[in-house]
Amino acid sequence: MVAGTMMAAVYHGNRDIRVEEVPTPTPGPGELLLEVHSAGVCGTDASEYAKGPFQYPIAKRHPVTGHLGPFIPGHEPSGRVVSWGTGVTGYAEGDLVASGAGISCGECPACRVGHTNFCKTYNTVGLQRNGSLAQYCVIPASCCLNVTSLGLTDDAAALSQPMSIAVHSTRQGLLQPDQHALLVGAGGIGAFIVYCIAQTGARLTAVDLDAERLEIAQRLGAHTVIQAPPEVPLRETLEGKIDQPIDVVYEATAKEGSVAAAMELLVPRGRLVMIGLTGGLMPVDLRRLTLREVALVGTMAHAFPADFPEAVRLLGTRQEGWNDLAPRALPLTDLVEGALIPMAEGRSKRIKTLLDPWADEPRPTVT
Repeated sequence: MVAGTMMAAVYHGNRDIRVEEVPTPTPGPGELLLEVHSAGVCGTDASEYAKGPFQYPIAKRHPVTGHLGPFIPGHEPSGRVVSWGTGVTGYAEGDLVASGAGISCGECPACRVGHTNFCKTYNTVGLQRNGSLAQYCVIPASCCLNVTSLGLTDDAAALSQPMSIAVHSTRQGLLQPDQHALLVGAGGIGAFIVYCIAQTGARLTAVDLDAERLEIAQRLGAHTVIQAPPEVPLRETLEGKIDQPIDVVYEATAKEGSVAAAMELLVPRGRLVMIGLTGGLMPVDLRRLTLREVALVGTMAHAFPADFPEAVRLLGTRQEGWNDLAPRALPLTDLVEGALIPMAEGRSKRIKTLLDPWADEPRPTVT
């Protein structure tokens, strides 16, 4: 029997998140009620806290979910099944569930061809409806996978959503095993992209400002790492250090100079995959793009049917686990000072931050 209330991180507005006692949600038709022991905190959450609300439906009712007002964030969930609504099959109490958090209708033209990230009613747990930074979370079973048989821990399962974004982004590059990729930005999603690329057999050069992130990138499978000094243009940083042509660039920083440099590095008919979100307009050398037949490609979230099963499979293939990316899980009371503020200010030392809503103090992760 689930208690009538739970503890949750509740967003009330800009720089206003409170740990509060709120009613425990009840699963409706097609939904699972999960007990959350590990959930990811994302850069989007930090941006919403420090500069938002942008996506959180605080002042205006969301047209699909109907949510309006104080809001529970958290769109990188995992959890143990507590109960379920009508129409849900394939789960038993205590099963470990990973979720991609993106909800699609399954019936529109985009969904019918597998492009669930472009569903006409697409919405996300933890962005447009209450999320997983709470002791319990209700999630549609349609965006979940039962990962009990895979041997994942709760902490590893909480990495499924960012790994699925990395899988989708990597696939957007159409990278072949005999090719050479350049990754600009090895933190957050970038670290998972390193691991995805390593599994393809392709050669990878990773560039980042942070030496510790580059050490992790090497452990994840990067063949070459290059530390970029602050305020030095990427073109100068890479000059003379790239030992073979670049077929695909994965750009995860969205910095103007790095995009221009990436365009110059690419071979004819190369691909530039834009992962980082820009803050506005950015100049692109369309003449070079045209004359060299360079493909400029975007990437948005993940397509659940194709990307999510592969993401959870990959999480189970790293024998040493994922503690180097996500070393600790924080309690709800540390969310703001320990996670959101450092992330918003660009000084977080963790590639991924996890949160345990049942913990009273930070704990080592088990992945």
